Amino acid sequence: MSPKEENNIRVLVTGGDGQLGKCIKVLEKDYPTLNLSFTSSKDLDITNKKNIAEFFKNNSLDYVINCAAYTNVEQAEKEPDKAYLVNAEGVKKLAEICKKYDATLIHISTDYVFDGYKNTPYIEEDVPNPINEYGKSKLKGEQYIQDILGEHFIIRTSWLYSQFGKNFYKTILQKSTTEEKLTITTSETGTPTNANDLAKFIINIIKSASSKYGIYNYSNLGESTWYSFAYEIVRISDKLDTRNLEKADNYFTLAERPTYSVLNKEKTLKTFPTSIENWKNSLSKLQNKMYDE
Repeated sequence: MSPKEENNIRVLVTGGDGQLGKCIKVLEKDYPTLNLSFTSSKDLDITNKKNIAEFFKNNSLDYVINCAAYTNVEQAEKEPDKAYLVNAEGVKKLAEICKKYDATLIHISTDYVFDGYKNTPYIEEDVPNPINEYGKSKLKGEQYIQDILGEHFIIRTSWLYSQFGKNFYKTILQKSTTEEKLTITTSETGTPTNANDLAKFIINIIKSASSKYGIYNYSNLGESTWYSFAYEIVRISDKLDTRNLEKADNYFTLAERPTYSVLNKEKTLKTFPTSIENWKNSLSKLQNKMYDE
């Protein structure tokens, strides 16, 4: 493959029909030098190596942003094989093909690779210890990438939400108008992350042409419980009432979840020319429709 040209950077976004893929799509018009292609699992099945190889053979690529993932944390406990098929084995196949065709892989991972026993923000060098099948499958995918491919960025993020798809933000907005009471857990602390902000950061990595490969944390700044997140969503809406929200110390889920999974962003801020917003500010911007839809 010829060297990456500044004015014609060819980028594939897998999982392009998910919320992060759609947030990247929104940015497309702002970056005319990027040649962005978006695929869904129907167009490109990352669990099918022959399918991936054929796509790469027919499409010269500089970067692959892998947003394709099995993300149903609860269902992963019931069908771990399906989670591993996409989040581990599919990622392995993608990394192998990226290596063959000299493409840089930008892979989206999760705070759930950690057990949550820490009480200070996790740094990239902390030893992962996932406590549910989803987290285990995502960690295995990370390990495959590191074993196979030198040119990679693994971005760990947390509590993604946006104006697209199914996510906590949209669920709270919807249920707050139809249900009298909503019971939200206070037992988990992390950081809500606006997928629009993550999309901009990913594009920023590509535009910077950085070769400082490795693992990076990216979430908005600050921390929250799920209850606090829900409260803020409802508080800044003119139509909803925070009195309909109730705290729950214990909320049963099939999958065990980290009680604390805030990510430290110091390495990210030192490495890339970027700024990161506080989660409340970013949520307010989305709520006020400051992002394009």
